[in-house]
Amino acid sequence: MRLRLRLLVLCLMIILFVVYNMASYQRRQTVLDEDAPPFDTIMGSDRAAVKVSGTGRANAKVSHRAASTARVGFLPHGIVEPYSDMELKPLWLTRSVQSQESNQNDRCLIAIPAGINQKKSVDALMKKFLAENFTAILFHYDGKVNEWNDLPWSKSVIHIAASNQTKWWFAKRFLHPAVVSMYKYIFLWDEDLEVDNFNPRRYLNIVKSERLEISQPGLDPKLSEIHHPITVRKKTGNFHRRVSRANKDCSREGPPCSGWVEGMAPVFSKSAWQCAWHLIQNDLVHGWGIDYKFGYCAQGDRTKNIGVVDSEFVVHRGVQTLGGSAMTKRTRGKSSHALRQRTAQVQQQTRGKAAGLDMRTKVRRKSRVELRDFQKRWERAAREDRTWVDPFTRSRRKRRSRPAVD
Repeated sequence: MRLRLRLLVLCLMIILFVVYNMASYQRRQTVLDEDAPPFDTIMGSDRAAVKVSGTGRANAKVSHRAASTARVGFLPHGIVEPYSDMELKPLWLTRSVQSQESNQNDRCLIAIPAGINQKKSVDALMKKFLAENFTAILFHYDGKVNEWNDLPWSKSVIHIAASNQTKWWFAKRFLHPAVVSMYKYIFLWDEDLEVDNFNPRRYLNIVKSERLEISQPGLDPKLSEIHHPITVRKKTGNFHRRVSRANKDCSREGPPCSGWVEGMAPVFSKSAWQCAWHLIQNDLVHGWGIDYKFGYCAQGDRTKNIGVVDSEFVVHRGVQTLGGSAMTKRTRGKSSHALRQRTAQVQQQTRGKAAGLDMRTKVRRKSRVELRDFQKRWERAAREDRTWVDPFTRSRRKRRSRPAVD
């Protein structure tokens, strides 16, 4: 009995040691990423010089300074500006521009896919966020840009157009961590969110106070399309990190029951986005499945660093856009079962009359294929990288052994 107890204690100590080292490594890497220039401006010869000069503690600061001022081509030292942002640069200086430039230390970015049929909801979103000094980007997946010019804020946001592309496709190509490195938080939201009960500044205050690296607002359970119980807004408290184990679908910890947010309205800290951007695949456009891996970008324990904010909540209308009618609405809470049945009957009749024209079915099929491809890639990468240790697999073993200790 004593031998078993000693072995159990030893195993727990090893698990705690591994988890602690993983968290410490991520924290150290975060500090290095924040201190170092985001753009890689070091040439091969400079790398060798930095490596040689970096031997010993005394030369650490020198090597870091050499790395940040390394020569690029035949350019003189100091001419390369290592940081960038998505701010629009005026052709002349005005007082309003001067006041904005003085408040650049706490800027945040919101990026939204925007179709012209969702103009009203996007307008409401922009009014909320621009009033709080956010930088905004609209991804026009229908290619229509000029139709937004009548809105007063249109000239103050960035418009990027590419037909029939998802927000993950846009984010991979236009939100590189080096380009958005000046922003403390990146909101990557869908367009079908109603924000009547949402205040961006109060939301950020909760995220900062609770040190949430990845988060999302809670969803109004009566009006929203709900996919997972963890996203449902709780009426008590400001935030939550997990679903009660009493829930039959969440009897154990882990995504999507703890340490998890859904892909429709994620909010990333700068450090988390530096990791999540690499998680988005270059050739897979739908992004299905990556929200289950967000925990690996949470800069430590995902059950502590990922959460859902309840006091600032939204309505997720579940509008289908790509590959279907932009005005077609999906589930709206529990009261829409009859509407969902009628919609399914109409879609079935449409398939019979116009076979091959149901583009929404093709989109869903491709999404499922990409999800399988992504899962296979993850499994292959985890298998081939022999130095990689899954910290969450060990944490699950720890929880299983906890009753024996009690």
